[in-house]
Amino acid sequence: MKTDPAWLFATWFGCGHFPKGPGTAGSLGALLAAVPLVYAGLPPLGFILLSLVLLYPAIAASGSVAIRSGLRDPQIVVVDEVLGQWIALAGASVLNWKSFLLAFALFRLFDILKPPPIRRLERIPGGAGIVLDDVLAGVYGAIVLAIVGRFGFY
Repeated sequence: MKTDPAWLFATWFGCGHFPKGPGTAGSLGALLAAVPLVYAGLPPLGFILLSLVLLYPAIAASGSVAIRSGLRDPQIVVVDEVLGQWIALAGASVLNWKSFLLAFALFRLFDILKPPPIRRLERIPGGAGIVLDDVLAGVYGAIVLAIVGRFGFY
């Protein structure tokens, strides 16, 4: 396992090294990191701000790992899942175990199915293509989470 900062960040501190489902592990790692932030008082929209602050470092680290691994979109890079998962959480009207579970399910669904134009974003070269498709999957998840929250589903 690489120990340089870009590699650690891109793999979300090792979550990307899970042998089965590294993307799911990255999403779960994002939620585990979110729990103390929620208890510290971070509101749902704070996750968008946090994602924006980390966007450029995520793109840079993802691109660096892609170049060094020789792969266009290495499975070990999961910081993109972290940002997408946090953006999905930002759509919650309230943060509780139900909204966490629903945000997780929605983000993973959109990340796997890649409805238009998510798949097109993957074609962008480098770290931007690795990260931006997951950011848009998170936006889709946030929209659905916000809508169902309006109807009191969580």
